[in-house]
Amino acid sequence: MADAIVLVRTRFILLLKAVMRSSRIRHNLNNNLPSLVTTLHFLDEALFEMTSLMGFDGIWLDLEHHSGSDETAARMMRAVRCGTSDVVVRPAKGEFLRMGRLLEAGADAIMYPQCDNAAEAEQLVQWIKFPPMGRRGFDGANADVPYFSQPISEYIAEANQRNVVIVQIETAAGLDAVESIAKVPGVDILMMGPADLSLQLGVPGQFEHALLRDAQHRIALAAQENHIAWGRPAGSVNQVQQLLDQGAKWICFGADIVFVKSALEKMQADLKPFGFEFKNQLG
Repeated sequence: MADAIVLVRTRFILLLKAVMRSSRIRHNLNNNLPSLVTTLHFLDEALFEMTSLMGFDGIWLDLEHHSGSDETAARMMRAVRCGTSDVVVRPAKGEFLRMGRLLEAGADAIMYPQCDNAAEAEQLVQWIKFPPMGRRGFDGANADVPYFSQPISEYIAEANQRNVVIVQIETAAGLDAVESIAKVPGVDILMMGPADLSLQLGVPGQFEHALLRDAQHRIALAAQENHIAWGRPAGSVNQVQQLLDQGAKWICFGADIVFVKSALEKMQADLKPFGFEFKNQLG
């Protein structure tokens, strides 16, 4: 009887392993391919499911500037697993313990904001990776394993290889330390944060300023010299092309709130000639 139970359990594990989701972003990194990520701010499972079914490389779920709980984030990630997209979660600066819960809920990548130096990047890697690479604690009862379906040693080796570490360079201190940050083992992507960096460098919102162009060049060079990827958000299709031409492998483009607002503005412009009036309080 015991042997039969072991056999059934083994077959069940093999079946689960056959359908376990792999990371598209990790695949792209391993094959020197670019990844395209779009942002979803509206916390609706159907929207996350639809976007994942449409086949984007990744969906950026932001928990730094928005109020979603870990429970809500877990629901969004569960919806994403219906499709093929990775989930890229950004916690707030210093939320190292929270990152473990997000990974257990199914996050494929952690985007860490406002990294100031190599020591902070090393701490980030420590909390994302299991021993011997780091100090992340093991649970095994959540979606990332999934649900007790792998031996511990096998799972931690796979997770250490699969989970993607993205370090945002968006402070003056981080820019000054970018060469040493890029050398930290386990860092996969350097991501320029142009908005915050423009604030830090004293040129708020001036994204074409020479200081921002120089910062982008410095981030790209640090990544390239250490054989890791780099990238940033792009504001237009032309900018996507420019970034790809410059060797960027990490492209963040668009957000649901922008898409909806743009569509509503176009609707107003198209229908205003018919006599409709809009009491637009957004200016």
